[in-house]
Amino acid sequence: MELRHRGGCPGPGGAVAPPPREGEAAGGDHETESTSDKETDIDDRYGDLDSRIDSDIPEVPPSSDRTPEILKKALSGLSSRWKNWWIRGILTLTMISLFFLIIYMGSFMLMLLVLGIQVKCFHEIITIGYRVYRSYDLPWFRTLSWYFLLCVNYFFYGETVADYFATFVQREEQLQFLIRYHRFISFALYLAGFCMFVLSLVKKHYRLQFYMFAWTHVTLLITVTQSHLVIQNLFEGMIWFLVPISSVICNDITAYLFGFFFGRTPLIKLSPKKTWEGFIGGFFSTVVFGFIAAYVLSKYQYFVCPVEYRSDVNSFVTECEPSELFQLHDYSLPPLLKGALGQETVSLYPFQIHSIALSTFASLIGPFGGFFASGFKRAFKIKDFANTIPGHGGIMDRFDCQYLMATFVHVYITSFIRGPNPSKVLQQLLVLQPEQQLNIYKTLKSHLIEKGVLQPTLKVINRQQSSGDSIRQ
Repeated sequence: MELRHRGGCPGPGGAVAPPPREGEAAGGDHETESTSDKETDIDDRYGDLDSRIDSDIPEVPPSSDRTPEILKKALSGLSSRWKNWWIRGILTLTMISLFFLIIYMGSFMLMLLVLGIQVKCFHEIITIGYRVYRSYDLPWFRTLSWYFLLCVNYFFYGETVADYFATFVQREEQLQFLIRYHRFISFALYLAGFCMFVLSLVKKHYRLQFYMFAWTHVTLLITVTQSHLVIQNLFEGMIWFLVPISSVICNDITAYLFGFFFGRTPLIKLSPKKTWEGFIGGFFSTVVFGFIAAYVLSKYQYFVCPVEYRSDVNSFVTECEPSELFQLHDYSLPPLLKGALGQETVSLYPFQIHSIALSTFASLIGPFGGFFASGFKRAFKIKDFANTIPGHGGIMDRFDCQYLMATFVHVYITSFIRGPNPSKVLQQLLVLQPEQQLNIYKTLKSHLIEKGVLQPTLKVINRQQSSGDSIRQ
């Protein structure tokens, strides 16, 4: 943002030079300063710069209280601390109930939920930047921000369609064109927005406009790419979506409860209400919850099967033979546990072991997403990103930890779980010329015959016998 200066002259890099000290010539003299004087001068100069940056951030109008009137009346006799506790508790249970309902409605509704949350989080972050930007009455920031959001979503979700809906795409000629030239179209759309931004530059406000350009792109990185990874995880099986997300929710709730009732030791200055007691209690609770949730969900095909689009029924289906991850295995117990439990082995789903890694990340590293958001809000002198949910703040306040979790789960799956994507390979084969497809078919068929997967045809057997006779002769 443009820095306004009061007194003094702009120095190199836009810094403001301090007025000459007493006893020094205004035009500059040849007296040397001590090292300590120079360091003090630099500190004062940057301190003045920081205070000026802070002064450029407009004051935030107090947020309106959106708590339902029925709750206000019911909790009117409580102190503000307990009133906030009950409001947060009631709204949390309400949101969890709605989440269960959407899970019941299927994978497609979960994808729409993720997309809706992404758009709302983007709106909340962009609104904070717009509050700073509009004070200068500069054009096109909000319009271009939403345009770039559409472009990036078009690119990422087009890639998803190409990867997972290859058979459906092949039936529609228009879609074939869009998929074939998808990246070129995406780049052309982005270039149009880029040119619009350059044309909107206003003299004397270039720095602020480039700040806002970077603001938009960082916001897109945080929201769109992460929500895209969430949907990628969902396609691997609903369990890869539910266990990580519910682990973060569990950690958020249990850390709040442990901190509320037992918290005494502050954890981090960015979030004064966070305590070590809440952090540790949330960790153990989350690991136990993740282990149990993994055991329960691993029993059902609805949660463990990859989400696939079936063109014959025109819908998403979750039917499969569960992989080894979701079949019970016997594991030998350590000697110490053998004596305590009185048995040598225990039956577990392999996914339960993976759930320990997921829930550990959710409880130890996930909260740093919240700390990052707290630092961001302090930098812009706001309490919450918005006031969408009474007692909770904005949507971004509730999903700041989920974005780190989404990236971790995607990296975890690609590193330790998933192999090559058959759907993507098929999609690439279908766009080849018929001659190329035929050559690949012959090569693959010969390879499978050599491996014993396919039985050789009668012509192949006769050809092999003829070759053998010729060699003997």
